[in-house]
Amino acid sequence: MDINEKQNVINAQSFFCPALDKVVGYPLQPKRIVSLVPSQTELLYDLGLDGEVLGITKFCIHPNEWFRNKTRIGGTKNIDIEKIRALGPDLIIANKEENVKEQIWALETVAPVWVTDVNNLEDALEMIEMIGTLVGRKQKAERLTEQINLRFTQSPTPNPQLRTCYLIWREPYITIGGDTFIHDMMKRCGLRNVFESGTRYPTIDIEQIKDSNCELVLLSSEPYPFKEKHINELRSPIPASKFLLADGEMFSWYGSRLLKAVDYFSALQKQISSL
Repeated sequence: MDINEKQNVINAQSFFCPALDKVVGYPLQPKRIVSLVPSQTELLYDLGLDGEVLGITKFCIHPNEWFRNKTRIGGTKNIDIEKIRALGPDLIIANKEENVKEQIWALETVAPVWVTDVNNLEDALEMIEMIGTLVGRKQKAERLTEQINLRFTQSPTPNPQLRTCYLIWREPYITIGGDTFIHDMMKRCGLRNVFESGTRYPTIDIEQIKDSNCELVLLSSEPYPFKEKHINELRSPIPASKFLLADGEMFSWYGSRLLKAVDYFSALQKQISSL
């Protein structure tokens, strides 16, 4: 073993990645990071990794200065692997649901990949601390999770919960099932998901929405950018329900944006009450 190989061993750490189902070696202090997930990109920024993060996706819109200045390596499901390779990363951060597994496999030939799997708030807090450990910001990540946990703990969930249909796509309409992160955020916002017993992302039609007897239909800002005109399309066939546009980032981003979610949910409840 030469001196460079010895140094690599000293500067390495190994962790079992559940999403990959194997132990992977990672650099002790990564200096060239690529993030393939918008909410985790924002987390890396809040952990103070401006110089270390080189590549992000075209959907990583927060923070704006990173969106404008960092190298964009494609979309979350359409990654430019050669562009990533050219960046020479020593760590790639991905997500089981948001990225395509075949592309993740290909990226494992480029650099160590950490794949997150987040389905609820508890998973999100564990993910934040794990990424903090991976990138050498453990204490900062622990302080962040403490703050997030405190905000959710101090904010009681409204009861009874409002029967709600949460739409994420149009043509066809797609909603969310009970094993998703959005579902968990809905519960914490005081909303009962009327399609919780379905598949992870059920395709539904207007009749199914109507037959669900939902009291509220939330139209998310992402991944489909619902607008007021889309509410108007639904009012006539579903006259018994209330309708609101929802900030999709607050329901689906599981990084440091969770610090803002509780205040948003409180404001949304007031908005619902005024309908």
